[in-house]
Amino acid sequence: MSEREDALSKLTALLPERLEGEREKVAVAWSGGADSTALLLALRARVDRLVAWHIDHGWRPESHRQAQWLARRAQEWGVAFHVARVPAAARNREAAARQQRYAQFARWAREQQVRHVYLAHHVGDQAETVCMRLLQGAGVQGCCGMAVSASREGLLLHRPWLQVAPGYLRRLLRQAHVDWIEDETNNDCTLWRNRIRHRLFPAMRRAGVEPHALFTRLQRQALRVAEELGSRVREVALEETGEGVRVAWDSWRRLLAAERAVLLQRMLTCLFGAGTCAGRRHIELVEAWTLRGGNGGLDLSRCRVQREKSYLHLRSRQVMLR
Repeated sequence: MSEREDALSKLTALLPERLEGEREKVAVAWSGGADSTALLLALRARVDRLVAWHIDHGWRPESHRQAQWLARRAQEWGVAFHVARVPAAARNREAAARQQRYAQFARWAREQQVRHVYLAHHVGDQAETVCMRLLQGAGVQGCCGMAVSASREGLLLHRPWLQVAPGYLRRLLRQAHVDWIEDETNNDCTLWRNRIRHRLFPAMRRAGVEPHALFTRLQRQALRVAEELGSRVREVALEETGEGVRVAWDSWRRLLAAERAVLLQRMLTCLFGAGTCAGRRHIELVEAWTLRGGNGGLDLSRCRVQREKSYLHLRSRQVMLR
């Protein structure tokens, strides 16, 4: 076995033995970076009908040229390639880009009859997510981080490498003599995630604390606590309406404050899909509103909580404006 074959074999071995959607058409979200390139190559060895989805946010002048390079590389590897240019948002760029990506993925899924989408998030991404949510004041549910499998906008999302270190993926790519694109925006420290990656985490390591180990341990603890809290919350019936989701007010009031926070997260997930996280400020606002008797309504970032007769409603503000 050659050095390249050995490296590609090790990449493939990182995938789970049972691969969801293996016998169907499967998509991989391919930015062109090291992590998603490694995932594409691993899936290519296991999946007969693989498509690569690339979103060009236009954040860099050279992004269009890089998309063309990726198209040529996909053709060399025999992988169908699809690209969409999505204009960059002026404000809250990271969150807006994430929403735009999943909206485009959902369109492609309908057009191409794809159900399973693979994402290349690794252990470093998980640690950064948990850290960022802690800094935002998220509750237990938010600190559960990214799930190995989740659903969003009708898509089944899979993250098989949440326990894999990014450095290992890069070493295997170098061993396989595979190039990737270094995204300069990953060094832009005006973005919160990049400040965590390039400033906070290195400072923690200098102090003798390994951030990946710390925050993934906190994530596992959050999962255990969320499971305990969720056992009672799962008994509460949620009803989806044409404009949102609702729960009986009496059922809401009977819960403990921590359980209401979990139920609020569950309602947000119903409304906006997996990955939406209630921040500490919103949790506290809703709790204070509840203790005051739930009179009137309460505006949150993208939705509104409203008590109407015997129900508490959570509605998307976008839907309400139609």
